[in-house]
Amino acid sequence: MSTPGAGHEFPSKEVSWQKRDVLLFANSIGCKADELHFLYELHPQFSVFPTYSVILPFKLTEQEVTDFYARQQANPVPGVPNFDYRRVVDGQRKLTILKPLPPTSAGKTFELLNKVIGVYDKGKAGSVMESEQAVVDKVTGEVYSKTVSNTFFVGQGNWGGPKGSATISYPPPEDKKPDAVHVVETTSETALLYRLNGDYNPLHATPEPGAKMGFGGTIIHGLFSWNTAAHGVLRELGGSDPNSLKEFQARFASPVIPGDKLTTEMWRTGDVKEGLEEVRFVTKNQNGKAVLSNGRCLLKVTGPTSRL
Repeated sequence: MSTPGAGHEFPSKEVSWQKRDVLLFANSIGCKADELHFLYELHPQFSVFPTYSVILPFKLTEQEVTDFYARQQANPVPGVPNFDYRRVVDGQRKLTILKPLPPTSAGKTFELLNKVIGVYDKGKAGSVMESEQAVVDKVTGEVYSKTVSNTFFVGQGNWGGPKGSATISYPPPEDKKPDAVHVVETTSETALLYRLNGDYNPLHATPEPGAKMGFGGTIIHGLFSWNTAAHGVLRELGGSDPNSLKEFQARFASPVIPGDKLTTEMWRTGDVKEGLEEVRFVTKNQNGKAVLSNGRCLLKVTGPTSRL
């Protein structure tokens, strides 16, 4: 039996990016000077960081700041409540990379196809909308990436919808030291830089929305933590090779406060198929609390020594 909203397709939207956008993204997620292929447009192997496509649903074609709330409210889903996007946070993301994006969209026309998988009522806590976004070449129909997203609408449940089934868990191995560790020190300015990629949710810039949602003030984008973890995994285990990463997913377990220290621990599972190994990871703050859980990716593991 289908859930409310399942199969609803939002209008397709054009997406575009310039080399400058690619450089900004790589800088904002912490790429290092020995990864110039992400940071220098004249590098002979200049590449888009492989998770960049997750920002495109926010950016679309814009080069100017946009009104986050107004853009979200313009897309109601039939059969479910009109949720308040002023009280929304990320739940989980899973990215599947089918083909690397070119350093610029110039010369091609790309579109974002976005459809609802289901909407689930979690009671007093809120509601979850699961959707899939695909970045597609509009002329050829070729799919470059697919992202399955869970969006959590805080305190907006109890409307009589289905609860939804439990998601698959990917816990890290017990009693085994991580194979690699990556540390990110956030600052009061971290979210203010990351938002320039196109995600202008006021929750990450000013304290009022976060205070109303019970977070105590400003919090950093969940996708900042998600993307920095992806950078850490690729840097430490994939030799910073943009072609090594094929799948990446994590659940947003708790908010990140500006100034938090984020430590991503990674474990190789030894499960290798078609040259891709399953890697599991968890990201914790300085107090040992998980901010990203259920971390799993498929990666060509080459180690951190083969910088491009």
